[in-house]
Amino acid sequence: MNCLAIDYGTKRIGIAYSVNGIIAPLTTLSNDQNFFPKLRQIVDEYQISKVYVGLSEGKIANLTLAFVSKLTDMLELPVETVEEAVSTIEADSIYKSNQKNQKRYKQTIDSIAAAVILKRVIS
Repeated sequence: MNCLAIDYGTKRIGIAYSVNGIIAPLTTLSNDQNFFPKLRQIVDEYQISKVYVGLSEGKIANLTLAFVSKLTDMLELPVETVEEAVSTIEADSIYKSNQKNQKRYKQTIDSIAAAVILKRVIS
């Protein structure tokens, strides 16, 4: 089963995927009007059959749940939330141990966080 994980943010949304149990960060997309069409292309291209969305606590949790509702309607696929506490901290540690280029940090940290979320589910 091919899965997708999403690290939702108000400005950027990280995407990671898993094919046959192998997890990889995919991309970070802007949270704008182009997000859903781009996500649809990714879902089709990677033949995704299930989506996991990281869910934090507090104010962002309500925004994430509204996003999950839209996502479920749009994709017509199973969408589950996953506790994402400290996923960005884990992603930051992974990034810093593997990358030295700070210019790419904002472009990749959210997709690495999505991969951390996905690892929690399929490990």
